[in-house]
Amino acid sequence: MANLRFKALETAMNRNVPVVTAPSNKVSDYYGTNVFGMEAMRANLSTDVFKKVNRAITEGSKIDEDTADAVASAMKSWATSKNATHYTHWFQPLTGATAEKHDAFFDVLPNGSAIEKFKGSALVQQEPDASSFPSGGIRNTFEARGYTAWDPTSPAFIFGNTLCIPTVFVSYTGEALDYKAPLLKALGLVDKAATAVCQYFDKDITRVTATLGPEQEYFLVDRALYMARPDLIMAGRTVFGHAPAKGQQLEDHYFGSIPSRVLAFMQDFEYEALKLGMPIRTRHNEVAPSQFECAPTFEEVNLAIDHNLLLMDLMEKIAEKHDFKVLFHEKPFAGINGSGKHNNWSLGTNTGRNLLAPSSRPKENLMFLTFFINVIKAVHDYADLMRASIASAGNEHRLGANEAPPAIVSIFIGSQLAKVLEDLESKGEIKVDKGENMYRNLGIDKIPNILLDNTDRNRTSPFAFTGNKFEFRAVGSSANSANAMTVLNAIMGNQLMDFKKEVDAAIEKGEKKEVAIINILRRYVTEAKSIIFEGNGYSDEWKEEAARRGLKNIASTPEALDVYVDERSVKLFGKYGILSHRELEARHEIMLENYIKKIQIESRVMGDLVLNHVIPTAVKYQNVLTSNLKAMKEVGIEGKHTQNLVDTVKKISGYIDTLLDSVENMTEARKKANNTSDTRGKAVLYNQEVKGYFDKIRYCVDKLELLVDDEDWPLVKYREMLLVR
Repeated sequence: MANLRFKALETAMNRNVPVVTAPSNKVSDYYGTNVFGMEAMRANLSTDVFKKVNRAITEGSKIDEDTADAVASAMKSWATSKNATHYTHWFQPLTGATAEKHDAFFDVLPNGSAIEKFKGSALVQQEPDASSFPSGGIRNTFEARGYTAWDPTSPAFIFGNTLCIPTVFVSYTGEALDYKAPLLKALGLVDKAATAVCQYFDKDITRVTATLGPEQEYFLVDRALYMARPDLIMAGRTVFGHAPAKGQQLEDHYFGSIPSRVLAFMQDFEYEALKLGMPIRTRHNEVAPSQFECAPTFEEVNLAIDHNLLLMDLMEKIAEKHDFKVLFHEKPFAGINGSGKHNNWSLGTNTGRNLLAPSSRPKENLMFLTFFINVIKAVHDYADLMRASIASAGNEHRLGANEAPPAIVSIFIGSQLAKVLEDLESKGEIKVDKGENMYRNLGIDKIPNILLDNTDRNRTSPFAFTGNKFEFRAVGSSANSANAMTVLNAIMGNQLMDFKKEVDAAIEKGEKKEVAIINILRRYVTEAKSIIFEGNGYSDEWKEEAARRGLKNIASTPEALDVYVDERSVKLFGKYGILSHRELEARHEIMLENYIKKIQIESRVMGDLVLNHVIPTAVKYQNVLTSNLKAMKEVGIEGKHTQNLVDTVKKISGYIDTLLDSVENMTEARKKANNTSDTRGKAVLYNQEVKGYFDKIRYCVDKLELLVDDEDWPLVKYREMLLVR
């Protein structure tokens, strides 16, 4: 194993920086060329067919069989002209990754000749085997039938030589088996609810679209070094590794000069991403060594999530060409920053207005405050569900650490807006006889046009307002953002529905519309202000303050996931047909099983590395020291040096004994958990008992790494992996 480590180091050190020639033409010349988007459809479809498809995308109308056939024919011609040979329904099962089954375009005629063929029926619906995907008990293994159905709101694209068609995935009995189906329903809800509220202010607004810009953090390690770390291969993170002398303490990596080899990788995947219509615009070094980030321009939520999943797949494939391995795990290395996927979310109208952007006009700022305060109320009322939406085994390692938002859900809005809400809450009687004075008296006309430079940023907040959007910073880097976005848009849609009912009821009683809106918003501020926090979310003082405010600190994933099946969540999702009770129970079961398996894998990797690599290496080195001591004693050498050797031998022996006991106890705890039939109980045992041994085992191994001769140590060290050049 030690030889493998040094061979990997030698390979990594001798890498050549690939030369990537950036395309000479402008981005606008090749952007989206591998996407069957609006321009491609307009060029390849008849005017009538194009209008029908456009209505399906913008209004949700159904596509008839003839239209589907016409689209399929045009899509096939377009794809084959770009050398595509296969097509696939590209979907998002509850594994957390994307899935695809490739079928060739050609068919064999009775005379034995081949013909390129793609019907509308193949475009609209497919039947992949559903038995081997997670279903949480909805489907038995022998009940294999499931369906993928075309999502026309997300354009088809060519990846490699395959035409990929984004789809939803449902069971034979109609339950959602993916992340996209409930997301689309939540987005439909927030559109309907937000549009209705917008009518109070602007009758021209007939559609509201939730938008998203997911920033993607990731680590890069040399592929040879990655292959020499079994824990990275099996668990996606290093279960052992002593902190290097130089980590991120100098803060010199953040926004620093991008290493040449990394830059070549970035340029390569960005070029391919742009051809796939992904608007990647930002790249930079992140805080931790070997950590980086890329970010896109805002898009409609459904498309943004499809693009993010495609981007992760693309990055992994391009990384292989550059002899890198991309790590999307939330905490691949202990002691330095982990990775998130910051979800920048907002609401836009068909008139071009951002509903979360303040204006210079008082009436428009009342509209802004209406949506702004309703977001705060929604997150306050469903904070536990927001926490559940980002719960995972990987994120459990990250949340609450030095760089990550804590497990306590709070909202940062900045001092200026905090003052506006305080003024709104504390004002007395509203006078409406002086027109605009009503707004001035409430301070609404004092909201600055641009808040970006007038309010600080709070990196410790899990949900922060950043001037014209909210940033959900707690989402994990490996996560499918659809989970969090389904929750956020569902609770926002529900809150806006409730708000409209209250306003309409007040108007019916004879209250002036503006007065009714302001009175209800004032009450919302009073009810939800406990979730607003402007300070350091990492501090112990905040944990104490949050407890006094009644805010929960749900640290464990099994506990956080319970919220999915509590009465309020079942009622919320069922009320709008987003997820049924059965579907929620199934997802709860799937997420618990995923957590169990992730911790189980980490535990087994730890045991394997300790028993088969670490302890044999430590014993071998201990024998060398013991032999050395015997030889020194025979020739009469004694003193401080010999005593240090004796102390080292004793330390090694002590760590070995602790490791043997801890691994044995951890294995027994795993057996106990595995013999538990209740999935939730099993997850708790893995969290509290199995995982409880991780830190103790790691401590001993990391201490041995410092004691054992460097040439004998079997695992690639942090100092060797974290300095990508």
